Amino acid sequence: MRSGKVSAVEIAQTCLARAHDYDAIQPQTWISRFSDDAVLAQAREVDTRVAGGEDLPLAGVPFAIKDNLDAAGLDTTAACPVFAYAPDRDAEVVARLKAAGAIPIGKANLDQFATGLTGTRSPYGAPGCVFDRARIAGGSSSGPAVAVAAGIVAFALGSDTAGSGRVPAAFNGLIGLKPTRGRWSTRGLVPACRSLDCVSVFANTTADAQAVDAVLTAFDHADPYSRPAPSTVAGEVRTLGVPRARDLVWFGDEQSERLFEAAVRALAANGLRLVEVDIAPLIACGRLLYEGPWIAERAAALAPILKANPAAIHPVVRAIVQAGAGLSAVEAFEGLYALEGYKRAADALWAEVDALMLPTAPTIYRIAEVLAEPFALNANLGTYTNFVNLLDMAAVAAPAGFRADGTGSGVSFIGPAWSEARLLALAQRHGGLASAPPPPLDLAPRPQTVRLAVVGAHLAGMPLNWQLAARDARLVGAGRTEPTYRLFAMAGAAPPKPALVHSADGGSAIAVEVYELEMAAFGSFVAEVPPPLAIGTVHLETGEAVKGFVAEPRAIIGAREITAFGGWRAFLEGVTER
Repeated sequence: MRSGKVSAVEIAQTCLARAHDYDAIQPQTWISRFSDDAVLAQAREVDTRVAGGEDLPLAGVPFAIKDNLDAAGLDTTAACPVFAYAPDRDAEVVARLKAAGAIPIGKANLDQFATGLTGTRSPYGAPGCVFDRARIAGGSSSGPAVAVAAGIVAFALGSDTAGSGRVPAAFNGLIGLKPTRGRWSTRGLVPACRSLDCVSVFANTTADAQAVDAVLTAFDHADPYSRPAPSTVAGEVRTLGVPRARDLVWFGDEQSERLFEAAVRALAANGLRLVEVDIAPLIACGRLLYEGPWIAERAAALAPILKANPAAIHPVVRAIVQAGAGLSAVEAFEGLYALEGYKRAADALWAEVDALMLPTAPTIYRIAEVLAEPFALNANLGTYTNFVNLLDMAAVAAPAGFRADGTGSGVSFIGPAWSEARLLALAQRHGGLASAPPPPLDLAPRPQTVRLAVVGAHLAGMPLNWQLAARDARLVGAGRTEPTYRLFAMAGAAPPKPALVHSADGGSAIAVEVYELEMAAFGSFVAEVPPPLAIGTVHLETGEAVKGFVAEPRAIIGAREITAFGGWRAFLEGVTER
């Protein structure tokens, strides 16, 4: 851009082409994207600003935004369609990036409400690791990491409360910077644990992460958790703390263990003084995040939807968050007292070493394994990340090589608050020691899929939506039928269900959600549909014909016609859409 060899429009065109191409591989990377015209209009504006003499440090650089951060023009869903709202302004970090010339492409997928480390807890589908799509991408910032690792965008904003900005970086061969709490504004971020949340960044290099950090480090008076950064943080990492081998757990992943040991040896040979340290207090501290009172902070963040429509929350997320609603103030204070003790242990650690190196995650799992056991396997992934935000530390995740299946393994460099510069320098030094290039992307054709329109009890947040979630169905989006249908509330149905009937006269457009399932999963789903309902073809107002629920004539015997409500959800809420 600065040399005039390329324009922002040319960069945007390349990015959009890559995004469209990768949709054929992993459409679940995104929840929503700006239209091509909107992206190109932003690019033209950047070109005009550059031509006018503006010094834009990120001129023309395309980026993705995790969909728990606001971006004006696209709904914020936090991967919960019932929660979705249209923000009237950008999150502060998004606004600062745009002011620096960066161009947002769209909103990327995540574990719902940023609760999880796997990337599998989303109605919009589970993104897979870019090198082996049968394996998890990591979470909760799954979509942002995939968008960068697949070469669609140069960097992506994530968020990090328990490791969400680091675990996906490890699996997908990226740099993941989790800054000090308050270094970057969290205004416009849907909170998970508001007192701990950080916006994070995924990038291909430490230099890219530094460039983003330079733009985003700023005190935000409107964010009560923002903190002014000190003018300087002296020193470099000379003494590096490493865990004793006997204190590490790998859950049977010998390849990750060997890659970590190789990283330790390489840094020792490169002149760093290594000191073995006791990480037991850090690991114990990390357990407070989900086993202590901080789970109540997640419940507080979701209190309105948890009270009004708990079924709208992904069942795994709901089970975690609901546990926090019953915690007492006494338990909260006990947790705070315990945390102070762990802080003393951390202070003693920093008196001994300049930084700490740990595995980012002890292992990786197949998506199918996590869907079968969503709690324990997720907890395993946070073993070496959960304590960092609680103890007000900064962290940089960096690649440490690749397993035989191609998935990435990583290390994290961790330091006290405001140590980002020296951690990034250390990560860069570490990167210079790594010789293994990343494996090729997994671009095998996707299995054949079927699109299915649902109108009632299978909608997100409704009693039978689990039948779709259990088949890893991906929510494509909401829409309406063409105006040739009537809707009835069937008599005696349990749970309550509607019947959608095609009508040549007096029909209307009815609200639907469209899901995408693999062919085998669709077949098993159809086999469970009880009469008088059936699966037929439903025509949408877009002109698309998809599979969907239809009804036999007997379904409307004794039924109440509710066509005027425009949809099942509106009927249940007692609100007419017309």
